[in-house]
Amino acid sequence: MGRIGEKLDIDFVVSTGDNIYDDGLKNVTDPAFVQSFTDIYTAKSLQKSWYSVLGNHDYRGDALAQLSPLLRKIDRRWICLRSFILQAGIADMFFIDTTPFVESYFTETDHSYDWRGVSPRQAYVSTLLKELEEALRSSNATWKFVVGHHAIRSVGHHGDTLELVKYLDPLLKAYGVDMYMNGHDHCLEHISSADSAIEYLTSGAGSKAWRGDVKESSDQDIVRFVYDGQGFMSAQVNPTHAHLVFYDVSANILHQWTMLKPQHSAI
Repeated sequence: MGRIGEKLDIDFVVSTGDNIYDDGLKNVTDPAFVQSFTDIYTAKSLQKSWYSVLGNHDYRGDALAQLSPLLRKIDRRWICLRSFILQAGIADMFFIDTTPFVESYFTETDHSYDWRGVSPRQAYVSTLLKELEEALRSSNATWKFVVGHHAIRSVGHHGDTLELVKYLDPLLKAYGVDMYMNGHDHCLEHISSADSAIEYLTSGAGSKAWRGDVKESSDQDIVRFVYDGQGFMSAQVNPTHAHLVFYDVSANILHQWTMLKPQHSAI
């Protein structure tokens, strides 16, 4: 990852959640932050801002600790918020807190979750969707990317997140979002929408992988690529096209494609 970051001269890094595995942080002084982040991503090319969302495993610990600005005093790269917008020139990136969408997390007994700042769930999710819709409506960016932890479309172990299919996906299609990027499933995936220009990209292969669990597509969406192993992705964007690449853990190219603007089919 460091070698690719240097080759591409990257501007920033995006983390799609489950930042501190397996159960988040215990508090803002938990050494797991340094052990899982600072001590891992040491390459010179990765000393850029890291924009992160929370995953379900992060919510199993002290979620507020990961959101705390105190962590930036430990590592200045760390930028983690529940939901926010990154205006990156020609692209607007909308980071969405997807864990509270999943109803089962609020009833399961195997794990406990830190819902401070989230409960009541229905009000939180409703407000998030309204704010996202307004932000998408007012965006004049050439490219619109949405980033969340859970997949909308996936043929990996967890599969589609039904709550996102019902509530989030229609907004993305209505407001011309180009890509939805997520983690959660520990693999790399590229799925094209059957009824819109959205590309669904899973990049959740930074740690636990090789599950050997790939499902059939649940509808007519086109599964262009699946890799059930460790890896990461890069995106290079300009006013006319976006070039995206999936790599394995050794930085070998596994899959790449180009999206064109104005709307054309991917090549």
